[in-house]
Amino acid sequence: MTQETMKTTNFMLVGVGGQGTILASNLLAELGVQLGYDVKKAEVHGMSQRGGSVVSHLRLGRQVFAPIVSKGQVDILLAFEQLEAARYIDYLRPGGLLLINDFVMKPASVTNGKQTYPERDKMEAIFAAATDNHHWVQGAKIADQIGNPKVANVVLLGALCRLMDMHTADYEAVIEQRLPAKLLQINLKAFRTGHQAT
Repeated sequence: MTQETMKTTNFMLVGVGGQGTILASNLLAELGVQLGYDVKKAEVHGMSQRGGSVVSHLRLGRQVFAPIVSKGQVDILLAFEQLEAARYIDYLRPGGLLLINDFVMKPASVTNGKQTYPERDKMEAIFAAATDNHHWVQGAKIADQIGNPKVANVVLLGALCRLMDMHTADYEAVIEQRLPAKLLQINLKAFRTGHQAT
């Protein structure tokens, strides 16, 4: 992602309430602004406070007229939970980049026994059928290891930065600008550790 090309890039970030999906989207949007892109963004929250789906559409380009991305048009799908990745996989374009947090948060329909959570091999088959360019990151595990489970979203952003060959200094500058001082060091550590994990 460089100023020279200014090609429109369509992102979708998906997760469940409490995972920091919107914060991650805001940081990506701010990075786009800093790099000189036109940025459009929209969110669908659902029952996010109860663990419901949270979806953020983000488009960066020379000139972007609308924020919503249609099915089959997402270039980069960043999923903070496995089932959410499967739920929105049909938005990803053929060959698009899929980055999945290796993390399970079972919805109420599973915990009350009305449905079952898909097995890992079924998930793998779904993702492989959609794109060869899919990557798993143990974002939740890494966040726990560095001392704060709430920074898994930033771990994933670090991994995304590496996969997209973005300049880490640009992203770290955005983190420094957008996050309060008391959260800065743990988030920078999360970003750097995620970057090294891919």
